[in-house]
Amino acid sequence: MAAVSASYDLRFDAGRVCLDLVATVGGRFGDEPVERLDSPGRLGQWLVGAGLLPPGMPLDALDTSWLARFHAVRDLLCRVVCAELEGRAAGVDVERVNALASIGPPAMRAVRAADGTLVRTLATRPDCAALLAQIARDAIDLLTDQTAKGQLRRCEGETCALIYLDTSRGRRRRWCSSEVCGNRERVARHRRRAVAARA
Repeated sequence: MAAVSASYDLRFDAGRVCLDLVATVGGRFGDEPVERLDSPGRLGQWLVGAGLLPPGMPLDALDTSWLARFHAVRDLLCRVVCAELEGRAAGVDVERVNALASIGPPAMRAVRAADGTLVRTLATRPDCAALLAQIARDAIDLLTDQTAKGQLRRCEGETCALIYLDTSRGRRRRWCSSEVCGNRERVARHRRRAVAARA
């Protein structure tokens, strides 16, 4: 997989944390997939960006074994969500998601910050299985909510595989991002018109 570039940075715009995890591989159906979780450090950034860990949480235990487990769960969730989107049964994969979700989620606490405001923190050090359980529960909530499931869309970008919740007015959203895939489509359309006009 290609290394992460600025244009393929971590994304948190799919509408659900489980879909944001699936989105950590860019161009899944294109020529060369882009791995956005390419190191334990990037996984740590994703966990904070996704709101699963509070900023500043020490991540001493986060290592390549965590990265491998998150990659495996990401692929599992992609298969399950794609099967639902396409109207296929996911069978064994759904049972795997259920098993992941059965572990208790991380316990949160409210503590006073230096400025006196309440901030959230974990009661204990982060645990990989508990964080994965939280993501699996989000997937179960999504896939069992018929309204939310009906909002699942796949980006119409030529090489984009991002799946997102279309909560737009009129449910007419076509791209994961108007600034990324939408802009690429507009540029390509302009080029096609320019070529046609020259011919």
